[in-house]
Amino acid sequence: MKFLYCLLQAVVVFAAGAVAQANPGACSGHCWSHDPSVIRRASDGAYFRFETGSLIGIWKAPDLTGPWEYQGPAIPAGSIIDLPGNDDLWAPDVRLVDGTYIMYYTVSTFGVQNSAIGYATSPDMEAGSWTDRGHTGISSREGDDFNAIDASLMRDISTSAYSVTFGSFWGGIFQIPMEGDATTAAGQPFNIAHNSTGANAIEGPFVHERDGWYYLFFSSGQCCGYDTDFPAPGEEYKIYVCRSRSVGGPYVDRNGVSCLTGNGGTLVLGSHGFVFGPGGQGVLSDPSYGTVLYYHYAHTDIGIRDADYQFGWNTLSWNDGWPTVS
Repeated sequence: MKFLYCLLQAVVVFAAGAVAQANPGACSGHCWSHDPSVIRRASDGAYFRFETGSLIGIWKAPDLTGPWEYQGPAIPAGSIIDLPGNDDLWAPDVRLVDGTYIMYYTVSTFGVQNSAIGYATSPDMEAGSWTDRGHTGISSREGDDFNAIDASLMRDISTSAYSVTFGSFWGGIFQIPMEGDATTAAGQPFNIAHNSTGANAIEGPFVHERDGWYYLFFSSGQCCGYDTDFPAPGEEYKIYVCRSRSVGGPYVDRNGVSCLTGNGGTLVLGSHGFVFGPGGQGVLSDPSYGTVLYYHYAHTDIGIRDADYQFGWNTLSWNDGWPTVS
């Protein structure tokens, strides 16, 4: 069985066209991960990691490498949003906005569009300090072009206006403007990226600004369930990027292909070595490590179940304005 798995993995890497890529940086302590959001506290430099599950579990460390220690759930009573899934929250995104930490989270159930994006606030991100504020006004229902999950906040460097990028499957990745305090939707969602292949598997967007460019990182492929439903070669999670001079797009890949054409996106990180199915990513600008891409992945020496996923991170290098892992 192990031989067969390794053979399949080798085929996947070859089929995906992946080149040699750096292994993840060191992680000590509690390194389980799923859809991580990582942020460094402004006051003392402590690192916080928030994860899908455990009512948004909180991990804390003195360094990006750890040791990571579990602190408890951010929203122990569940969300006040009255939807199925409000006791099993997903896909946190934590940002500092005008001196307050805001956490965006998803209320949904697997494979449905009855979804909403909520938020909570905290003065310092510690467990016990979060106040659930409920709905952001971003939601979806059956028949919509999008699924309102996987929120990510971005601020326009020219106008200081906020927007939230979100989406999973269906019509792909969407964006919506936000009110000045970044907590309430202030317009209509519009499409910025789409995958027309297979099951339209594109999700987990994260927009990062660098040198006047906005980089749209996203995950594409099968995210989960590798122990019971192993994907076809090359169909597992991978991380891609497109970029734009405007936060709202249009986004294109390194070859100039639009992210809206259905097949746009430049591969940033795919399966290699013991790393399988990396995704659920974000980007951290760190004073010690520089620009960091973080994500979860299945470590084939540990296990490929969802419960075995590990926290991964790499620094990013930039070649002609495009990111590569290092």
